[in-house]
Order: sequence, then C-alpha cells, then structure tokens
Amino acid sequence: MEQLDKTDIAILRALQRNAKLTTKELADAVHLTPTPVFERLKRLERQGIIKQYIAVLDARKLDRAFIVFCSVKLSRMNHDIALDFVRRIAEIPEVTECYNISGDFDYLLKINVRDIAQYQEILLNKLGVIDSLGSVKSSFVMDEIKHDYGISL
Repeated sequence: MEQLDKTDIAILRALQRNAKLTTKELADAVHLTPTPVFERLKRLERQGIIKQYIAVLDARKLDRAFIVFCSVKLSRMNHDIALDFVRRIAEIPEVTECYNISGDFDYLLKINVRDIAQYQEILLNKLGVIDSLGSVKSSFVMDEIKHDYGISL
C-alpha cells in the first residue's frame, strides 16, 4: 500500500466531515483540480482505505436511542463455535457493533433498541437461544459523552 501524503489525508479528513462533497467541492477544499482528486479517491477506495460512504442517522429521532453494551462469554470456544456465534450475531439487526475482545468476556456487542423491553426480547429470544452462550453482562448507556465517527488523522 502506498503511503498517504498530506493531500490524501486532507481528502480523508474532508470526507469524514461530509461524505456528500462532490469531486469539485473536494478538489476546492484540498486546492487541486477535480481530475487528480477523482484519481486519488479511486485509489483510496481500491486500497480499502475508504470502505464505504454512509449516512449517519439520528437514533433518537428513529426511536432507537436506548443503547446497551452487552458483554458475552461463551461456555466453550473453538473455531466452529466462534464462526457460528459471529454468523448468528450478524443476523440480529439491532446489534450495530460486535467486537471479539480479550479479558473476562469473549465478545462486546453494541445494541440499539427502543427500550429495555425490546432489549429483553433480544436477550431472551435471539441471544439466549445460542447454545454456546455462557454468560451475559449488560451495561445501559445513560448519556453519550463523545461519539466520533471518523478516525483521527
């Protein structure tokens, strides 16, 4: 992978602030013409540095602002069990993030739901039916202090 130069970083910073910028607007922001900016964008996409362009939604306005961090410990672990767990988690749309972690638990899930009743339904009917599930620890978000979508460059 090529090393990123100052212009690449400026492009990435601008896109993290507003992914809807046109190539011309982006070119103006980084003081280049549109053609080299377009070529840089395509290279950054090919290299996988830019994974996708998304819209950030307001969870409160969509009635999904109840956030739970769910720590999961499996009762036993091997390659097939881990693959099955990950596959089943991927099928639960309310799980917006899943991390394989070290320490006392195996996975950390971020779950966005309407309320505690919906979380309980997911816990009992979606997570609770996974055979390898050992234990779960739930932490409920009381206030979001900082949430950056970008990567510090």
